Amino acid sequence: MTLLKNIRAVWLMIGLLAATTFACQLGDADSEGIPDDAVLVNVVTSTSLEPWMQTAVANFNDSSSNTRGETPIYVIIRGVESGQFVTNLSADEPAPDLWIPDSPVWVNLAADQGHTSYQHNCQSVATSPLVIGMWRELAESLGWPGFPLGWLDVGSLAQDPSAYQYYSGGEYGDQLRLSHPHPGLSGAGAGTLLALVQSAQAKTDAVTADDIQKPIVQASVGAFESAVSSFANSTNTLINNMRERGPSYLGAAVMYENDVVYNSNGDIVPIYPLEGTFIATHPACINQEAAADVQEAAALFRDYLLSEAGQETAVSFALRPAYLKTPITTPLTIEFGVDLNQPTVIFNEPNVDALYAVQDLWQTARKDVNLVMLLDTSGSMRGGKIDNMRDAAAQFVEQMGDEDKITLIAFSTEPQIVLEGIQVGSARNKIINAIYNLHANGDTTLFDAIGDGASSIERTHQSDMTNAMIVLSDGMDTRSYRYGFNTSLVEYAQGNNTTIFTIGYGGDADEEVLSTLALVGNGNYYPADEASIQTIYDEMSAAFGGSVGVGR
Repeated sequence: MTLLKNIRAVWLMIGLLAATTFACQLGDADSEGIPDDAVLVNVVTSTSLEPWMQTAVANFNDSSSNTRGETPIYVIIRGVESGQFVTNLSADEPAPDLWIPDSPVWVNLAADQGHTSYQHNCQSVATSPLVIGMWRELAESLGWPGFPLGWLDVGSLAQDPSAYQYYSGGEYGDQLRLSHPHPGLSGAGAGTLLALVQSAQAKTDAVTADDIQKPIVQASVGAFESAVSSFANSTNTLINNMRERGPSYLGAAVMYENDVVYNSNGDIVPIYPLEGTFIATHPACINQEAAADVQEAAALFRDYLLSEAGQETAVSFALRPAYLKTPITTPLTIEFGVDLNQPTVIFNEPNVDALYAVQDLWQTARKDVNLVMLLDTSGSMRGGKIDNMRDAAAQFVEQMGDEDKITLIAFSTEPQIVLEGIQVGSARNKIINAIYNLHANGDTTLFDAIGDGASSIERTHQSDMTNAMIVLSDGMDTRSYRYGFNTSLVEYAQGNNTTIFTIGYGGDADEEVLSTLALVGNGNYYPADEASIQTIYDEMSAAFGGSVGVGR
């Protein structure tokens, strides 16, 4: 049981860190101190800029800035990935007064979907190159910094465990676990795919939709994506998970230079791909449909971001300044792995058609998923719990790829295999109907269900698919007799390189069991309630490469 005890200790630490972060976010949202007559400026920024922006907003609000009419200004900040933001706009969410995406192509994509109010007043406030974040010791074993590494190099190492062990010296695990953000949600995720397209053709000019259809491009992207362990909904999620869980969880991940440098204290370093990369220019775009005084206030806040104080603060958060005369200080230094002479090759910005085309390519290039979904249908799930679970699980299935496969196991007094190894595309409605036909009754055989899920993966496993398990439960095991929760069950569940995501649904869930299972299975544990269950399934859908975010 030593393994389980050590794992539980790690999860306790992660839980405390998460609770602290959540408390800080609540503090940031506190409305105390907002002047009654203030002009409120709602700002949405890419999540990569959040650390800088939170400090900049606090400093600006403390400065008691006023409009020309002497009305006080108060700024409110929220971090949303660029693709997710465009999706939110299309779902009729309120448009903020100032939007700071990764790059101008996202502004153009929003306009293509009918949201043109951000196109005409944009100005870059900071920059950061797209890099591959890698643990320093691992990078050094591969020859960094003297030996340049590229997109295709890292993808090949992740795809070939024997080559990885040979070049890394075999000291950093059996395989290189690689990740990048979801390209439908994240600018960094879309940039990853587009950089692979550029690299496959050895070109710096902006790629076109026709380029993306070329066989060499599709083969290169497919090879890289087949090596990706999982995806994330943001660069923040990637760097935080990578830092907290170590190189066995993720050895390398694509994100921006500032994500790597600011968050890792030099333990993770930015690799500047030798083929070239994109640079996020972070244009701050004022909503032309906002009231005149709000536009004025938004412009004043943007001016502050571009001021000497604002730019120096940006540098302190590892962002390269838009104002080039700003002094470059720590952490943008060699001690943190930064090379300000890089990147030497910069890819030109794509157009909207290329951004759409790369989304379509990714859905065919990403590795298909062989998923086992375990759903608690014991008596304690009656009422709103099972209703919301069914809705969330059905929406998750809607977002799965056509070539993905699913096994559905409902567990109460006994586990029941409802469907096994069914390809989603032609059976999507059948799977969703099966979910809605689940009813709550009986005891909880959680451990037996986990064992049956592992057995199902053994039967349905294919070498060209990613194995994954989702376990949702709202209580303690009360009836299992074939399996107990021990090291043997945990190792069985993670067999066949299965990634495990678990959901503790409500206050009575067995957090210790579910969190341990997720940690060993290189997944995530989510505490959930009826209000948050849909959001959690959406996040898991992003991790599996579900069809979420931007698209035609």
